[in-house]
Amino acid sequence: MKVLLIGGTGTISSAVTRQLAERGCELVLLNRGSRNDGLPEGVRVIQADIGDEERVARLLDGQTFDVVADFIAFKPEDAERDWRLFAGRTKQYIFVSSASVYQTPPADYRITEGTTLSNPVWEYSQNKLACEEFLFRQYRESGFPVTVVRPSHTYGDRNIPLAVSGRKGSWQVARRMLEGKPVIIHGDGTSLWTLTHNSDFAKGFIGLMGNIHAIGEAVHITSDETLTWNQIYETVADALGVKLKAVHVASEFLAAASPPVDYRGTLLSDKALSVVFDNTKLKRLVPGFVATTRFDQGIRQTVKNILEHPELQVEDPEFDAWCDKVIAALEAAKRSIRE
Repeated sequence: MKVLLIGGTGTISSAVTRQLAERGCELVLLNRGSRNDGLPEGVRVIQADIGDEERVARLLDGQTFDVVADFIAFKPEDAERDWRLFAGRTKQYIFVSSASVYQTPPADYRITEGTTLSNPVWEYSQNKLACEEFLFRQYRESGFPVTVVRPSHTYGDRNIPLAVSGRKGSWQVARRMLEGKPVIIHGDGTSLWTLTHNSDFAKGFIGLMGNIHAIGEAVHITSDETLTWNQIYETVADALGVKLKAVHVASEFLAAASPPVDYRGTLLSDKALSVVFDNTKLKRLVPGFVATTRFDQGIRQTVKNILEHPELQVEDPEFDAWCDKVIAALEAAKRSIRE
């Protein structure tokens, strides 16, 4: 099977790249080359910006693929560009969407592919949904062989999956834990969430590649393990070898408290909601699929890798100071009420 991955080195796609290479797939990556160090042997790279459509068209001239998968298409114009580039050039085009396109708030915490699609708050999700709508229209009108994949919160060896973090990732939360400082958990920490290790995601993703039953379909790929956010933060602290000092703060308050990132999308319309994914459709399309990396196992591997690689420990003083201000404000409010 000849496969072209657009991207191929991110949190989700790096595991797909690794597993495809292990299987001896004829694999080509198209990316800008910023993270290509350490790619598996035998992977061919076309170094280009997919946004430069004319140049990419010249570089791909005469080439065809069994599967093309785009991990870095975010807006409708990206999907339209891919359709122009790959219509007639591939037997299957996989668009990596997001599980955040499902109805917010959900009418039922159990999510299937039949759940209504609607996220009126988060522009990221609205753009992903617009991409899906364009691509499925091309499938209906011209037979463009699209498969839509919807990952949820997927993590790997380079990132600790948490809910309340800053612009530079979640390391600063881990550092607060290591320093014995309190960390913020949204709400009361009892909402349900699903975290998926990228190696498990890759197994499901590869099972959909070249799968004729997946053409014209949308499928989410997640673990079957459900955790509360309290359990998630406790497990991360345990992997770091420290005791968790949690401060629970209402999600609405966090979104309104001038956060360093826009929590209206990432929190209020996503991580603050309880969701449990039903993977029946994936398991029907990919018989034998099972996510085998439990979170407590996966996060120990993640933490070990981050602690061994200082370049992954990106500090975020802006977020750190904001956490201190939020916690201090809550403490001051409690003192005021007691007086």
